[in-house]
Amino acid sequence: MIRSAWLTTAARAGLAAVWLVAGAAKVGDLAASGRTVNAYRILPYEAATAFGAMLPFIELALGVLLLLGLGTRLAAGISAVLLIGFIIGIVWVWAHGYRIDCGCFGGGGDLAANQRPTYLLDLLRDGFFLLLAGFLTARPAGRLAIDNWLQATPVVAGRTGFS
Repeated sequence: MIRSAWLTTAARAGLAAVWLVAGAAKVGDLAASGRTVNAYRILPYEAATAFGAMLPFIELALGVLLLLGLGTRLAAGISAVLLIGFIIGIVWVWAHGYRIDCGCFGGGGDLAANQRPTYLLDLLRDGFFLLLAGFLTARPAGRLAIDNWLQATPVVAGRTGFS
């Protein structure tokens, strides 16, 4: 049981790090983030640029929530939905023969003629992150989580609900 709690904590910290790095890489240039989303050619231009501008803040918020262990299952569920969207986007561009960099950790957009897309690696990476998110939606928050403190039972005979 103790190992399981620490495994959940490690998964939570790992997914938090992914979101924090991804959001931080994009937050300095929201216009570029919007152009990257537009390169997928799925959403209309205005929607793509708006989503691209919001995405770094969503990623940073998810990272902070997961790192703190606050609303862990909700943050993991939103992470899963976002990752499924990313996977669909990568499959979409690959199936349509577009040549882009996913922009998952900054940069992104159409590739130069001499550059090759890394769709398979992107899908494997996002698939792994999706597994982490799914694991976290099905598990308690683990150790060192604010969720544990918020759900703690009062002290009764020297015992608490903290884990």
